[in-house]
Amino acid sequence: LLPIGPMERFPPRKLQDLAFDAGVETFVYVPQQYLQYYGPEQVAAIFHVEEQPKYADYVYLTSDLAELKGNAYSKKRNLINQFDRSYLQKGRVEVSPITPADTPACIEFLEEWCLANNCHAEDMDELACEKQAAINTLTHLQVFDSRGLFLRIDGEVSAIGVGARLTQTMGVLNFEKAFSDIKGLYQYFDRECARRLFHGLRYINKENDLGEPGLIKAKKSYHPNRIIKSYQLTVR
Repeated sequence: LLPIGPMERFPPRKLQDLAFDAGVETFVYVPQQYLQYYGPEQVAAIFHVEEQPKYADYVYLTSDLAELKGNAYSKKRNLINQFDRSYLQKGRVEVSPITPADTPACIEFLEEWCLANNCHAEDMDELACEKQAAINTLTHLQVFDSRGLFLRIDGEVSAIGVGARLTQTMGVLNFEKAFSDIKGLYQYFDRECARRLFHGLRYINKENDLGEPGLIKAKKSYHPNRIIKSYQLTVR
């Protein structure tokens, strides 16, 4: 259960009442803004507060990811240039919005990506759960009011991205996958997602890093504008 819904606010005392009524003790994924809004002292008087580092959200300026200007992004631009020479200039790449007709090919790509990254449904690990969530989203893009983008190399799907509007100024990139053995592919596709899925929005929320060292390094390498911390609240 999240402490803030779209129709009603839940200050700490009311959140405590909700916990008792629902028979729960702990609220997870509580955004940093909740503590800031009600005050850390007021929240801590009723709940044990524990930070969840691996669930913090990385927020970027859309213009940074769409333009990759400056020395901070020189390595990204170099990788994109290599991808450009090897694939774009040779007419091997096609980037298109995901339509219902493209869904089966995108799901097939997800299965291949998962095999390459050792995520197995029987283990129910976070990567396997994320894959299933991505499949559900791809199957119901219009229901979720999401937008998708996919990239083909030589006719084969090699990258997909799915995003949606989160607020009036921020979009969220729910899923972004690309084959890691193709040099510059991820950097090029990430830039295209910023340009095509989030045009007109000031910020892109790329969600969390799940505590994975590779994800932490990749997300930090794009120089987030800010990181929104996540907390767990347990009734005292």
